[in-house]
Amino acid sequence: MIDLNALDARTRPQDCASMEEVRDGVDRLDRALVALIAERTRYMDAAARIKPHRGTVRDETRIEDVLTKVLAEARRAGLPREIAEPVWRELVERSIAYEFEVWDRTRA
Repeated sequence: MIDLNALDARTRPQDCASMEEVRDGVDRLDRALVALIAERTRYMDAAARIKPHRGTVRDETRIEDVLTKVLAEARRAGLPREIAEPVWRELVERSIAYEFEVWDRTRA
């Protein structure tokens, strides 16, 4: 669960006057990102439970759809593609590997 109070308490980047404020902001955002990635991973658990065949775990069309949407959102948010694309490609690949593990474990 994301602690919105802790997240809201950070100093905005443009208002930071010290490295302590920068580091505090990054740490608060990292905790929020971990919570969001944990929630995303629970959707991989659900996908592994729902997909009837192991061969449906990896879906190239869906991968490209996710990346297209992420890159469009990154552009809107001002996140450079040089950061967004490799981060999400890795996240997607790791998520697929995790989903395969869960699929195999729950069908054994």
